[in-house]
Amino acid sequence: MNKNDYIIRLEEKKDRRAVENLIREAFWNVYRPGCSEHYVMHVLRDDPAFIPELNLVMEQNGTPIGQNMFMKTVIEADDGRVIDILTMGPISIAPDRKRQGYGKILLDASLEKAAKMGFGAVLFEGNIDFYGKSGFDYASRFGIRYHDLPEDADASFFLCKELIAGYLNGVTGVYQTPQGYYVDDADVEAFDRTFPPKQKLKLPGQIFD
Repeated sequence: MNKNDYIIRLEEKKDRRAVENLIREAFWNVYRPGCSEHYVMHVLRDDPAFIPELNLVMEQNGTPIGQNMFMKTVIEADDGRVIDILTMGPISIAPDRKRQGYGKILLDASLEKAAKMGFGAVLFEGNIDFYGKSGFDYASRFGIRYHDLPEDADASFFLCKELIAGYLNGVTGVYQTPQGYYVDDADVEAFDRTFPPKQKLKLPGQIFD
């Protein structure tokens, strides 16, 4: 990878369909047969919690090869406070660009911009093996719990990174997923039919039916 062969910029309105197709390609048959992430992105752009200034596209030779975005959300603290934080993603890299370093470059650039904007912390669902390389740790180590998750359940998917050192000091509580991430399967299916047909496959390792 040539370090000068890409740019990272804000998504523009003209990018939207290409970005949604990128997301679809990146997530197709990964977590479930087919995917819903491209529709989630389509919906979230109109959500009040969406942050246009952190809606980023990685472009190579005029084509989007990666994207990441952030949403505002909160921790409902055990002491009654409401702590403003961010959640992130879906973060996507084109399938033919994966495992080449582009994902970490985009992630780190995204986090740096969020930090410069003054946001204090990011919490989201991800794989520690990848995100740990960019400074994420298990949210449980910060005393933050994932909503609706039983106490004895595995929460290793739930990750946290402080963008301001000490931002979560003295905070314990429950993370709230923005409602915009919850979409109806029928709406996903209808939206997906506007794209070229792709075969849905049930594959080992998928976590949803």
